Amino acid sequence: MKIHNRKKYLSFLKFKRDFQQFGLEKVRSYELILHWLNSRLSRNQFLLLSGILVGLTAGMAGVILKTLVHNIHYFITHKVHFEYQILFYIVFPFLGIVLTTITVQTLFKGQDRKGIGAILYEIAQNSSIVSSVKMYSQIVQSAITVGLGGSAGLESPIAVTGAAIGSNYAQTYRLSYKERTLLLAAGASAGIASAFNAPIAGIMFAFEILLTGVVFTDFIPLVVAAVCGSLLSRILLQEDVLFRFYTREAFNYKNVPYYLILGIVTGLYARYFVIISQKVEHFIQKLKMSPLRRAMFGGAVLSLLCVLFPPLFGEGYDTIKAFTNGDTLLIIENSLFRYFEFKNFTIIIFLIFVLVLKAFATPFTIFSGGNGGNFAPSLFAGGTAGFLFAVVCQQIGFKEVPMTNLVLVGMAGAMSGILYAPLTAIFLIAESSFGYDLFIPLMIVSVISYLMAKRFSPISPELKSLADQGKIFTNKHDKNLLFSLNTKDYIDFQSQTINVNASVTELFEMIKNGNKNTFAVVDDIGKLKGILSLDDIRPYLFSKETDSLSILKIMKAPPAVIYPDKKALEILQVFDDTGYWNLPVVDENNRFIGFISKSAILIGYRQLLKLYSE
Repeated sequence: MKIHNRKKYLSFLKFKRDFQQFGLEKVRSYELILHWLNSRLSRNQFLLLSGILVGLTAGMAGVILKTLVHNIHYFITHKVHFEYQILFYIVFPFLGIVLTTITVQTLFKGQDRKGIGAILYEIAQNSSIVSSVKMYSQIVQSAITVGLGGSAGLESPIAVTGAAIGSNYAQTYRLSYKERTLLLAAGASAGIASAFNAPIAGIMFAFEILLTGVVFTDFIPLVVAAVCGSLLSRILLQEDVLFRFYTREAFNYKNVPYYLILGIVTGLYARYFVIISQKVEHFIQKLKMSPLRRAMFGGAVLSLLCVLFPPLFGEGYDTIKAFTNGDTLLIIENSLFRYFEFKNFTIIIFLIFVLVLKAFATPFTIFSGGNGGNFAPSLFAGGTAGFLFAVVCQQIGFKEVPMTNLVLVGMAGAMSGILYAPLTAIFLIAESSFGYDLFIPLMIVSVISYLMAKRFSPISPELKSLADQGKIFTNKHDKNLLFSLNTKDYIDFQSQTINVNASVTELFEMIKNGNKNTFAVVDDIGKLKGILSLDDIRPYLFSKETDSLSILKIMKAPPAVIYPDKKALEILQVFDDTGYWNLPVVDENNRFIGFISKSAILIGYRQLLKLYSE
């Protein structure tokens, strides 16, 4: 055993010396160990290890953010006298959005792309390469926004943070596009799992929202990442921070009519929420204001809403827990409605206003300069709708209304219709409430709401905004447009070539006089032998040993070749699989024709889309 361990140690020292020969002396010790493990372990073994490390890191980010925001909320809502709380509701939501905007403009140079759309954009447009800044920027921004009362959720920022962690991990260890996308999704699923302590929901989130149309045969890293993230939150988070519901009724098939009606109610509300959010977004974007003034305007609107209706303050999970625990008085005790005589009619009017205005509070928070997502708002709105529906049924005269169950399945219904994620919603509520016997009502409500949402719009709002820009392709219409593109129209026939036997001096001269960034290496009859990019050539530009260099030594094999009869949609898939933006086009005899770029196809698609929409 000692001899075996000594051999491993000597092998590691040799790897370290070889690594340092490439000018990488500044690599951290733990990174060097992982590089060595990557060279020693099989692909599946290293991906499994990677899933664990990414899951733990993303889970810890989620724990830190949830704990920070919970402590701020607890101080504002429990440690301050009511008269001062009103002042807090006026000041802090306004301050949260303004400070977030200042932080984005000063610390993060205006990079404010946020939400699940940010992850989808990086997968579709940036080969799953996420900026390292997003590993901490989303935590800082959302902690300020939601911690000080922004009416949004922490789950989307946590997912973006986890995705950035997974992507940068994969970049550090030079993993392929496919593996990079897998670990990006693993980080996001671990973030969601830690936020809700729901590993299955985290996995469903990755497959249902992030990896739409992407098939992975090796999804074990997703599973272990979600489990690690969930386990970490379970160990470290306090019980009152966890998204947990312990009170509920057993499922009774006689209550199915309630769930059928609630599915329709949440489906209609989800559509209302989406429409209002889009209108508020367009309204704010049209404001001719500086980012800071826009934040001040949005913050003022949000503060006013929070003063009138305190449940709009923050994520709103405390209100949902009050619904399930039967603490109805807690819902209005901090509002101006506390001065009215408490009756069921009062609570009904109050909750109707809360539901209507939640659809305004959330987009004003997010689009005026704050940072957050629609996870928590959709759950809050669904739980409120379920509770309101139960109270109305009781007032009408129905007996034995399953109030707690209606709150729980209402959350799943609204989430399904707003986020277009029924499976995520079903498993999230089932795991969070230990309500696996509620699968039937959860499926009824979620499917009805989802189908209604799909009837109004085939794809989710976040996907639609990217699809309208030509960033992703989501439906048959998009694919038909892509199939109508003629591949030959997007080939650069003026691409520069150099003979494989040419001298490096000739190559440098061609670079000096040309305007291309990528070059094809061909033989005497024009057959493709390899490719070169400026990045490949740059290390040799000022070298004094050019005499010993040859094109053959510098060039590299293309990751893939394109044939002119391939359709644009198939070519885009090759671009996504390889992570490249320029690929060579050859004929059936491997003779070089030219380069084709991903950008050219996307521009052609956008032009065609614009033509069809006019």
